[in-house]
Amino acid sequence: MQPHWSRQTVLNRLTYNLLFTLVLPIIIVRLLWRSLKAPAYARRWAQRFGFAQLSPEQQALKGQWIWVHAVSVGESIAAAPLIRKLLQEHPEIPIVVTTMTPTGSERVQAMFPEQVCHVYAPYDHPIAVQNFLNRFKPRLLVIMETELWPNIVHYSKKAGAKVIVANARLSVKSARGYEKFIKLASPMLASIDCIATQAHNDAQRFIKLGVPAEKVPVTGSIKFEIDLPEDLQQQRQQMASLIEGERPVLIAASTREGEEEKVLAAFKKCLPNIPELLLVLVPRHPERFRSVAKLCQNQGLSLVSRSDGCEISELNNVFLGDSMGEMLNYFSISDVAFVGGSLVETGCHNVLEPAAFGLPVLVGPSQFNFQTICEQLEEAGALITVRDELHLSDVILELFADTEKRKAMGVAGQKMIAENKGALQRTYDIVIAHY
Repeated sequence: MQPHWSRQTVLNRLTYNLLFTLVLPIIIVRLLWRSLKAPAYARRWAQRFGFAQLSPEQQALKGQWIWVHAVSVGESIAAAPLIRKLLQEHPEIPIVVTTMTPTGSERVQAMFPEQVCHVYAPYDHPIAVQNFLNRFKPRLLVIMETELWPNIVHYSKKAGAKVIVANARLSVKSARGYEKFIKLASPMLASIDCIATQAHNDAQRFIKLGVPAEKVPVTGSIKFEIDLPEDLQQQRQQMASLIEGERPVLIAASTREGEEEKVLAAFKKCLPNIPELLLVLVPRHPERFRSVAKLCQNQGLSLVSRSDGCEISELNNVFLGDSMGEMLNYFSISDVAFVGGSLVETGCHNVLEPAAFGLPVLVGPSQFNFQTICEQLEEAGALITVRDELHLSDVILELFADTEKRKAMGVAGQKMIAENKGALQRTYDIVIAHY
């Protein structure tokens, strides 16, 4: 049941909607600007305003949908085990998955080419959200992690849907943000039926914001549910065959703008001691592949790109991972992993995937997207936090000089992942209970 809103709550919502309407032209201009580097941002605009085109068969499913909202690639990957289990256990339930970014869209369509409906999420404007809801009328909205938007929550509840947050996390920084806008955040949080959190600390922060404790179960993180592909060994052999000779391999995964310079500085500092070291460099966003390649060349490094399809000779220093959907293959040929988004203020990316491969994991100090998991891995001895690029180079040299330490860190990471299985079943049970 939709809570009774006070006059102040209604006024806050009207103010928010007015401000969102005023900034909408800026959002559109930003979308156009991003489309200059990534043309996919210029496509399917109607979906961002809720105008999804459905087939007659999909229209007939109105009122039955589970709506899974995942912002981008990271949330899509986190949602994948839950979606697979839903498809396996209840193939009759239709699922629509929304993302905000083209890379997220591509990832969803690659993982579920026929099984789910994918559209871009509507902007958090009343008209756009209601357009979307009128087309699907979802019975349940599952928001991945903490992508909470007031109108999406409000109008979904008003349309009769249950709303849950799965794999929820709330960093100290994000909690402070909600506290600053508590008059807007409180009614939104009160509308949510269940917030299934990754860890006890996340739950406590939601409770501190006023969410009743009984609505905030701790389920653990679905991201621990990593299922490596059955044909991974074959794919690994194919990629490893591109590398000439036996070489130590360092991967820098999901690096962000301004971070590659730091990674390359650390890498170049290691070369005098390990001249045969190969860097597998995988930028986060495909629109930056070309600029990162140019950066490597400008720094005097010999580069081979995955898209070239060429072998990596002993003279090549850098293998640029300019492809989508192959991150697991890149990890499979590596010996040590640095996870990007952590030497710049973007909160780091998925540290569990390299840990699942038994790799020592290195991250910078910016970890808020995976704060709890980074702490767990570090406590287990599977992860090292580096202060800066100088510290990164020192740790890389130390690990490549100590095979036993690399092996011990890798085993510790795999053990911790195995011990944390079960979050998927707990989250699935909550989803089905609310459907």
